[in-house]
Amino acid sequence: MKIFILDSDPELKKEVFNNWSIPNTEIMESSGGQNAIKLLTQGGIGALFLSTDLLTIDNLDILDLAKESNPGIEVFILGGVRDTQKAEQAVERGAHSFLLKPVNVKLLESLASKAVSHSLTRKNVRVLEERLLEDVLGASPAMKKILKTVTKVAPTNSTILISGESGTGKEFMANIIHRLSHRSEESFVAVNCGAIPESLVESELFGSRKGSYTGSIADRKGLFEMADKGTLFLDEIGELSLNTQVKLLRFLQEKEIRRVGDNENKYVDVRVMAASNRDLHRAIANGTFREDLYYRLSIFHLTLPPLRDRRSSIPSLIRTFVKKYAAEGKKEIHGMAKAAEAVLMNYDYPGNIRQLENIIEHAVALCETENIVMDDLPEYLVKAQPAVFALPKGSNTVVTEDPGALVTLAELEKEYIRKALDICHRNHTEAARRLGISRSTLWRKLKEHGLSDGNMEIAVKDMGK
Repeated sequence: MKIFILDSDPELKKEVFNNWSIPNTEIMESSGGQNAIKLLTQGGIGALFLSTDLLTIDNLDILDLAKESNPGIEVFILGGVRDTQKAEQAVERGAHSFLLKPVNVKLLESLASKAVSHSLTRKNVRVLEERLLEDVLGASPAMKKILKTVTKVAPTNSTILISGESGTGKEFMANIIHRLSHRSEESFVAVNCGAIPESLVESELFGSRKGSYTGSIADRKGLFEMADKGTLFLDEIGELSLNTQVKLLRFLQEKEIRRVGDNENKYVDVRVMAASNRDLHRAIANGTFREDLYYRLSIFHLTLPPLRDRRSSIPSLIRTFVKKYAAEGKKEIHGMAKAAEAVLMNYDYPGNIRQLENIIEHAVALCETENIVMDDLPEYLVKAQPAVFALPKGSNTVVTEDPGALVTLAELEKEYIRKALDICHRNHTEAARRLGISRSTLWRKLKEHGLSDGNMEIAVKDMGK
């Protein structure tokens, strides 16, 4: 870990170099100028001790430069009593704290140690989350490519635009980027721009002063202030009015907001991510979305593919959702019958991941065994399956060329159930489990196909277990 002392006091730097005792750290120092800027932009700095006299160098904001070039850096402001106001402003803009001079090396070491430990913890968590993400979402080539980009851009402060069909996981992806960033311990604030009445959008986003509009009885923070030092996710960004788009663009350029009814601007340290399922290029052509805002938002642009184009991710998503809803319902559900999983694998999911999650929530609520079976799935899902070719008698292969050789589906089902009972030695509970249906469904099928024999009584008894 690199520790940078950016201060013009030679005695302070001499004391640090002579008495620093933390192993595996590299002490860097500068008194300002282009040398300081060069060292900062090289990256890899974990802690910066910055004098209030050097908050600006050659018209560059050093605090912003440090945080942009060194994701996760902790910045400590050094100054005297007269520098309190400047130091407080720096803390408001993202510095960790203000240290009143004179300071001793032990204090600097203590703060640097915490910064090092914090950085290592964040790095370990980030590696773990990246692995979990790859397991859940990264099975398809398209998602692996996206996740590779995500791990690179998450530590930056750059704006990100996420596009894709409804339900593809745009907010989930934005949240993951936030969790992999140095802002992970701060707020992640999400808002659906299309759900806010147009008359209230400005006050909702930027806040308002008391009396600024009818019903405004007190000063009110907006979502930008609520997300200060964290991340603001603007879903359905294409629904914003042109007037609000102008104010959003101004924030992205100046990092300042103005509450409705206020005369002063306020600095807020917020990373903005946005999403849309609309074609923003078409909106630009139609004059309903600003082109300059589009390019300011899409410094990085991620397009999430629909679930039907990443079917290899479905099994891991199923496991994730089963675990989630089984835990919420306090149920012991360990998986899904193969027949039920096959149905889920073959469906096209017009509602994408959101629809799959709803299906699993439905199935877990109905499930009465250790595995989700066909009967637990929504009826529309089973009916949506493609037609199945039957087997000719005495054959173990599907016939698709000679229609005259086909038996009816009813006959196929009857033979298949009889075969299952034989394999399971007439154990109806086991046969139902392996067929991916409930015991009551098996009992009904036995009656329909006239398969009720001496073991029918066993099937009825099984139902009551």
